[in-house]
Amino acid sequence: MDKNSITPSFPMPLRGLLLLTGMYTFAWSTFFRYFGEDFLKWLSMNPDYLADSNTNVFGIFGMILGFLIFMSAFYPISWQYLILVGIIGHLALLVWVLVAFIPDLGWNKRTVFQIGFNQIIWMVLLIVVFIRSVKVKKYIQTLDS
Repeated sequence: MDKNSITPSFPMPLRGLLLLTGMYTFAWSTFFRYFGEDFLKWLSMNPDYLADSNTNVFGIFGMILGFLIFMSAFYPISWQYLILVGIIGHLALLVWVLVAFIPDLGWNKRTVFQIGFNQIIWMVLLIVVFIRSVKVKKYIQTLDS
């Protein structure tokens, strides 16, 4: 290793980002789980919208995903697989929203927010955190050898 290179570290703000991502994912998923029909009406921006989609499974999946992301913050270097599960899970939720909900709800400012902020931005942030944890783990392994 070069003496002038910067030592990779996993700072506390990245752990906080994992905690925040987990809580945020869990919270939005509870809306789908417990307020499914009303929440879809709100997302559609049409009070006469007839919600016939089953949101329970989507909500439960998201709640489990949020919990796993939250847990990854405690040992982000050793539990990288949980961060990876979070990335794959958010990708699955994104596809789920696009396939199951958008054809009925249509595109509006609330559905764009759901897709853009609740799925894509958190997925990008999780990818950044995952890459950092991989760099730190590789650096730690070079110290051992």
